[in-house]
Amino acid sequence: MAEEMDASPSYFSPDDLGSREQYRRYGKRQSPSNISPLLASSVSKFSEARLLYDGNNIQKRPNAALLLEEIKQEVESFEPDGFDGSRVPNAAKRRVSVDGHAVSDLHANFSSIRQSASQSLKLIKQEDDFLPDGGETIFTLFASLLDSALQGLMPFPDLILHFEKTCRNISESIRYGSTVRHRVVEDKFIKQKARLLLDEAASWSLLWYLFGKGNEELPEDLWLSPTTSHQEACQFVTSDHTAQLCLRIVLWLEGLASEDLDSEKKVRGTHVGSYLPSSGVWHRTQRFLKKKNDDPAIVHHLDFDAPTREAAQLLSDDKKQDELLLEDIWTLLRAGRLEEACELCRSAGQAWRAATLCPFGGLDLFPSVEAMHKNGKTRTLQAIELESGIGHQLRLWKWASYCASEKIAEQDGGKYEMAVYALQCSNLKRLMPVCTDWESACWAMAKSWLDVQVDLDLTRFQQSRLEEKQYADDMNGASNQAISPSIGPENWPYHVLDQQPRDIRSLLQKLHSSENVHEAVSRSCREQHRQIEMNLMVGDIANLLDLLWSWVSPSEDDHNISRSICDPQLIRFGAHVVLVLRYLLDDEMKDAFNEKLVNVGDLILHMYAIFLFSKQQEELVGIYASQLSRHRCIDLFVEMMEHRLNSSIHVKYKLFLSAIEYLPFSSEDKSKASFEDIIERVLSRSRQTNPAKHDKDLSDVAEQHRLQSLQKAMVIQWLCFTPPSTIPDFEIISAKLLIRALIHSNTLFREFALISMWRVPKLPIGAHKVLGFLAEPLKQPKDTLLSFEDLEVSENLEEFEDWREYYSCDATYRNWLEIELKNASVSPIGLSSEEKDRAIAVAGETLSSSLSLLLREERPWLNAALNSLYDDTEHIYLELHATAMLCLPSGECVVPDATLCTALTSALYSSVSEEDVLKRQLLVKVTTSSTNNYYIEVALRCVAVSGDGLGFHEANDGGILATVMAAGFKGELNRFQAGVTMEISRLDAWYSDEDGSVGSPATYIVRGLCRRCCLPEIILRCMQVSISLAEAGDRLDHHDQLIELVASSESGMLQLFSQHQLQEFLLFERECVLSKMELEEEHPEADGVQPGYLHDSCGSSSWCLPRLSLCG
Repeated sequence: MAEEMDASPSYFSPDDLGSREQYRRYGKRQSPSNISPLLASSVSKFSEARLLYDGNNIQKRPNAALLLEEIKQEVESFEPDGFDGSRVPNAAKRRVSVDGHAVSDLHANFSSIRQSASQSLKLIKQEDDFLPDGGETIFTLFASLLDSALQGLMPFPDLILHFEKTCRNISESIRYGSTVRHRVVEDKFIKQKARLLLDEAASWSLLWYLFGKGNEELPEDLWLSPTTSHQEACQFVTSDHTAQLCLRIVLWLEGLASEDLDSEKKVRGTHVGSYLPSSGVWHRTQRFLKKKNDDPAIVHHLDFDAPTREAAQLLSDDKKQDELLLEDIWTLLRAGRLEEACELCRSAGQAWRAATLCPFGGLDLFPSVEAMHKNGKTRTLQAIELESGIGHQLRLWKWASYCASEKIAEQDGGKYEMAVYALQCSNLKRLMPVCTDWESACWAMAKSWLDVQVDLDLTRFQQSRLEEKQYADDMNGASNQAISPSIGPENWPYHVLDQQPRDIRSLLQKLHSSENVHEAVSRSCREQHRQIEMNLMVGDIANLLDLLWSWVSPSEDDHNISRSICDPQLIRFGAHVVLVLRYLLDDEMKDAFNEKLVNVGDLILHMYAIFLFSKQQEELVGIYASQLSRHRCIDLFVEMMEHRLNSSIHVKYKLFLSAIEYLPFSSEDKSKASFEDIIERVLSRSRQTNPAKHDKDLSDVAEQHRLQSLQKAMVIQWLCFTPPSTIPDFEIISAKLLIRALIHSNTLFREFALISMWRVPKLPIGAHKVLGFLAEPLKQPKDTLLSFEDLEVSENLEEFEDWREYYSCDATYRNWLEIELKNASVSPIGLSSEEKDRAIAVAGETLSSSLSLLLREERPWLNAALNSLYDDTEHIYLELHATAMLCLPSGECVVPDATLCTALTSALYSSVSEEDVLKRQLLVKVTTSSTNNYYIEVALRCVAVSGDGLGFHEANDGGILATVMAAGFKGELNRFQAGVTMEISRLDAWYSDEDGSVGSPATYIVRGLCRRCCLPEIILRCMQVSISLAEAGDRLDHHDQLIELVASSESGMLQLFSQHQLQEFLLFERECVLSKMELEEEHPEADGVQPGYLHDSCGSSSWCLPRLSLCG
């Protein structure tokens, strides 16, 4: 006995540790320092704005928005390197995509090796960057990868694998990357975050195995004739949907376990093995027997059958060592590493056990195409089955494994030894006790069920048609005949058939509530990612989408776009699952749940876009918003632009780029959103009346409108940004944006002019903000802009220049007015000569700029004398709509009611003759605004006639609609409250047909209205300045030019004045004349003018006074 033991092979030597080092469970770590091995691995900066996939590498693509974000902050993430010296696991080898990309390629794509420990430590100090709520690394990575796939630079199956790898990398960085000691609660939180990312990685992996992994074809060149049981098994699994599903689930779960082993090896230096090599030869029992001890409970021989044959046990230490060995064998088998498990057995001195795990000369009997490639054209199995029959030896081996597992259970042997043999024969009853987690339990059931299906197919292959039908009935549960477990191998697999699930749903149900399942497994079934994975297994995508939405949907009373979402990682996962399913599955597969994928999927994507927006990740929003349906995409961008209206230019530019890069500028497809649709909605909503507030100040309408104008003006900035040169038709799009900016700016200028008629020093801030926005874009060459052969472009350019000149004059006047008010607060004696000279200089500048605008020769200011698009033969209508507030002369708002609206309607009718009302079919409608009860809505409509809507608009005054509106604006309605004016905040005019359908804009009406209101006001302001100059001693007759301008029939100015404006003009003229008379009386010798000639010197002015009065 002793001699036999001493003659043990050399590889049993306890001193030979080399072959065992890779299995050592508590071996030395690879790094002698106290730094985690992860810190020695690669660290790569995610500095690219987008990651583009060319098949081998991930490259950089220019993107201005993300480049700006890179400047704002550098986000770095860990990318663990590969495992040096480790073999590729069996499960991982099976994981090959359709186009041949293996997981090893993905490792290379993500790895960037650096050995700078100091930089790694610096990154670890910024640990919050890796936490879901503290940084944007994972969101940016996912967006970049998705962007590459959407552009066609990466297949979507590969995208899923990248998602999985990203989750694993960041999880490892969170869990093991820091050397900082955390408190117990913090450490628990970090572990939980890392665990959730691993769960997500598992879900991505399952998605790839179920929908991303291509269908492999059997290699014809490896096919043997006659066929073997393994080839028949592979053919069956390839053709049978249920078996194929089981195979993919098994591969998935083995792949997860293999990844866990690799991760453990990387962190701890090993993944299995806590014993010395050759410990499986039972050294302690050897020494016990050498001492001639006689204990009937201890075996007397050391062959592997001795414990069973002698009904005895090993020494407790050897028994424990054996159990540890079997636990590690189970761990390797669970990860699909059969070869490593066999090698471990041989290294431990139990080659016999390796033979029981892998019969038939070590052939891989797993029913997969990869196993066929691995086995090659070896004829070992064929030779065996030619002699004994196809599948006979396999059934015999499985029956023997079944008997062994039952015998071990009867003798209360080790649970892992029992499970190892139960696994070979699908004996779930003996297998489940060691499956204490959801993945292990699911793997055990799926693998057992797969093996039984293969065994049944092989049995049918040998049996007659009658027996085949009987087996099929039994498999479907039709037979209630009890099968005795003592039946021999010829009736395999009836021994374990009743333990197997009948379909995938019954398998999952067993995980929920089976008596043989561990409590932790049933509890895990309620976890979110377990529910996700179970829905994927059964293919219930509709229920999966409902589940995801129920977890991420906001509460009914929470509609804040900037709110914080409780689980950002789950909403990110849900959004990417939706997009992957949309692009990965073909239309036939999506028919059953396409409506749910569109509607619920849009809700999830919308929620994720809102989350990114709330985290200031505007540059990423466009990737996901562009995948929404048209109305949701437009609504989302409009809402975001309104929220960012007053943000910094950097933030607004990121959002602008996000929209213009990922959406077409214009689209003929009505189902797709475009940038034009979004910007039109933003511009339109910016002019709408905001809902009333209870604390609204009604005492100063002018100031309220002035402040509101600033918000209206801010939207112009969206049109002034320069698009990136990388988008198609960059120059044309830039020109179109500028044209749209000009059109909208002119619309705002008209409204701002009407709300800024009050003679106060405060500037109309909205108008000057618009001018500031467009100052730089209009400095650029206008070649592309003028290349558009559109009369509207040149007209809007001219109108913009008119308004720029108008607001320049307006600013000069308000500057003068501010100086005058300051000087008026001081006694004349207290004013210095410099202050007086400054006031005179500014007054002269005001008059000069205003007269330059008024006395134009080449083209009248804001020319409305244009040709209509319609000829005199067409029957068309004109409409003018205005939103206004009623205002007292004191500036206080009048709250409208039904009675007041009726009275105003009647007064507007009376502003023109009854003949015109009938001839033009004039309709006037005044109502209280539905959005703000302080405002009124005024709608005017009439028939277009030649000269007003048709043909040439020669009058240049806006026609009858402008006349009616001007009367209300100036507060000169005969049948209405005296002095009450309409302060217009929104004004639009357009053509319409008999049905009221809106046609093209009728801008000549609004321009004419502005001429009626602005030009008389400029003249009156000039008269006011002239009086100030006259009082200051200026003898120039500035007001004479104004009188001649108003009285001239060629200028047409007189018809723009209302009666009250003419009265004010005459009063200003009288005051100016009196000031000059007083000045000449005080200085009679000045300029050689004699006092007696005073009336002659101003005779022309005196003559004009009655003339103007008569004309009025």
